[in-house]
Amino acid sequence: MNFEFFIARRIIAAKDYKSSISAPIIKIAITAIALGLIMMLISIATGVGLQKKIREKVSAFNGDIIITNFDTNFSNDSQIPISKTQDFYPNFTSAEGITHIQVTASKSGVIRTETDFEGIIVKGVGDDYDWQYFKDYLVEGSLPDFNNELNDDVLLSSYLVNRLNLKIGETVRTFFLDKESKNSFRSRGFTIVGIYNSGFQQFDKQFLVADIRHIQRLNRWTKDQIGGFELFVDDFDKIGTIGNTVYNEIGSTLDTQTIRDKYYSIFEWLDLFDFNIVLIIGIMILVAGINMITALLVLILERTQMIGILKALGSSDWSVRKVFLYNAMYLIGVGLFWGNFIGIGLLMIQKYFKLFPLNPDTYYVSEAPVHLDIDYILILNAGTFALCLLMLLIPSYIIAKISPVKAIRFE
Repeated sequence: MNFEFFIARRIIAAKDYKSSISAPIIKIAITAIALGLIMMLISIATGVGLQKKIREKVSAFNGDIIITNFDTNFSNDSQIPISKTQDFYPNFTSAEGITHIQVTASKSGVIRTETDFEGIIVKGVGDDYDWQYFKDYLVEGSLPDFNNELNDDVLLSSYLVNRLNLKIGETVRTFFLDKESKNSFRSRGFTIVGIYNSGFQQFDKQFLVADIRHIQRLNRWTKDQIGGFELFVDDFDKIGTIGNTVYNEIGSTLDTQTIRDKYYSIFEWLDLFDFNIVLIIGIMILVAGINMITALLVLILERTQMIGILKALGSSDWSVRKVFLYNAMYLIGVGLFWGNFIGIGLLMIQKYFKLFPLNPDTYYVSEAPVHLDIDYILILNAGTFALCLLMLLIPSYIIAKISPVKAIRFE
């Protein structure tokens, strides 16, 4: 058996160890590590969760990469159509990382009821549209089916439904400006079949999802003409690189824009979370390390006579240091255990019971989102353990300065 480990285990198991002067200091050190890990877990899980959730919501309404005509300036109103017949559609095989491509078109309009009116953007989609995100956002009714003949079914947000006092099954009259006839309007009657709530009010108060063929008819386009293409990528961190590749692969009359560029301010704000997370982790590890250094120094002071006896019996300075480092490893491990137990428990409660709400006007989500990943949990634990232990190597060097004769006489 490892001699140093044996001594360290006997110290930990000793009854007088638990009632010694160092006991409250050791408890404080363990608590500091546990609280530090809890704070780090919460900051990473909620920070990454918020970033991921907002990215998903922006992608749900825009795609990750948008392809439009070079002259449209990426407005929310499709003005100059492009042909649906492209080499890259329906499968974008010339660029890696593209998981899906779909056609869209949009047109600004006004919903008019007997008592109210509201400006909206009708987002036209086709049979290739990916309803993955809207399945999660659906709160009432069903998703519209645009696979067969043209129909009037639409998906409307709960924000607009509440403002206009509408409900499932009602027909809403929507008016559009006819640009070919001055001061003339065209209207369409849409039937609400589903109500969604993404929690992203900036989009919820604007978008009505309808069949793209309505946009084509309103704009007097052919079946081959659309407003643009929306592409989705498999790795959002590579969206800039993939966007450049897509731009080089499409025709000279087409342009691309990533949602990071289109919603620059939102993603700049999200990037600040990375700095905040790193800052919190650094502070928490520093606090935990300082507490462990204090605990180790008290342990050394309390066991000065034992250190003198071990040295008198022939133990090297490094051998004695290892005894206390093993002891410190145990204390760090206890702190990490309770930190994981409490931290992950709190995050699981928030994930499934959503106890802590957020203001959607500020954070774009209605509750604090949680993203749990075993990879960052393991890295965080290993990093905390290693850094705290490294910080303890320097104060443990004080053992080399202790004289065996003086240590044995130490009271």
